[in-house]
Amino acid sequence: MSKITFMGAGSTVFARNVLGDCMCTPALRDSDIALYDIDPKRLEESEIILSAINKNTNEGRARIRTYLGVENRKEALRGADFVVDAIQVGGYDPCTITDFEIPKKYGLRQTIADTLGIGGIMRALRTIPVLRDFAADMEEVCPNALFLNYTNPMSMLSGYMQRYTNVKTVGLCHSVQVCSEHLLNSLGMEDKLEGRKELIAGINHMAWLLEIYDKDGNDLYPEIKRRAAEKNAAEKHGDMVRFEYIRRLGYYCTESSEHNAEYNPWFIKSRCPELIDKYNIPLDEYPRRCVNQIEGWEKEKNDILADGNVTHERSREYASYIMEAVVTGVPYKIGGNVLNEGLITNLPADACVEVPCLIDNMGVHPCKVGRLPVQLAAMNMTNINAQLMTIEAAVTKKREAIYQAALLDPHTAAELSVDEIVAMCDDLIEAHGDYMKDYK
Repeated sequence: MSKITFMGAGSTVFARNVLGDCMCTPALRDSDIALYDIDPKRLEESEIILSAINKNTNEGRARIRTYLGVENRKEALRGADFVVDAIQVGGYDPCTITDFEIPKKYGLRQTIADTLGIGGIMRALRTIPVLRDFAADMEEVCPNALFLNYTNPMSMLSGYMQRYTNVKTVGLCHSVQVCSEHLLNSLGMEDKLEGRKELIAGINHMAWLLEIYDKDGNDLYPEIKRRAAEKNAAEKHGDMVRFEYIRRLGYYCTESSEHNAEYNPWFIKSRCPELIDKYNIPLDEYPRRCVNQIEGWEKEKNDILADGNVTHERSREYASYIMEAVVTGVPYKIGGNVLNEGLITNLPADACVEVPCLIDNMGVHPCKVGRLPVQLAAMNMTNINAQLMTIEAAVTKKREAIYQAALLDPHTAAELSVDEIVAMCDDLIEAHGDYMKDYK
């Protein structure tokens, strides 16, 4: 029997997917599940819903326990085989709102702000101290556990855990699984989905679809490039930034256009406001999405709690498949975020990269990819620079390092002067209060 600890179990929808998947997996159905959160209301809601799934889908075979607050965190982790991390330090209100509103005062606009940019930097600086505490507890009470990190900014948080703790860590994202499927569907190439072969590697949210072939071994990229160029020229749609990547860089990448619009200096430019409409970029998308999710969850929660008739079917999230492979020894391939150390030879060894990984009962085995095309490695480096500098800031607690991380962010640097960037960082540090109190 495995013990699975879910850190941030108040993220009810996500906890339901991951732990519901485990309850649908024969090798994991009898697991001891520990739900940990610092919000009593959200934790109770998750317990009710997961208990209903356990009863309705799993014949009540899993044992579910809740652990509330920092004082109970170590017990939640004690003896865990797997620890899933899905936390949001500071929440939507006030921290996410702050990460959008203060930069706006300086003329810096964002779409998602959870992975890179000034929003991603601030989110990492708030979160790494919490992960440091998680790691200290894990090293004491579950030193052999595998830490499955789903929290953004993925590369910064996973990279910190992999470089500065002894916790076995792999970062997981949704975008690798759906990358080529979304691309082919959007271009009317659904007939090429079955049996396709592909290679994806790079960094989280900017991993590249390096190769894609149909079941007979025919290269699909020539037709993809033709159709993507035609579609961008003919109509406005939701993936115009990534299709422009195909045109200019030669390759498609894993994460959405609303994300990638803010990972470079090209698309969100105050002196070229027409680009927002041209590339159909949804500014302030994440705050809108948060509001809608909160409202939608309240209705869904009330419907579920009213009749208790909640079931679950296994999703495509990697977590349960990883756990199953570790428990059974039957290998499974994922796209995982791991420390580079020569896996991609033209990116830094201490960068966190997203590459194919095989999972078995000995753990996570990353696969060497070799060199990326020069332009793709260069694109990744513009993001890695800010990621590594943000980790440096979190470790050293130097405010100067926060400035340097922001100065190296490509979108921020394209919009603001040095003095404006420093002043914006100071305003954000002050606004985040106790979350940033250690940064001198």
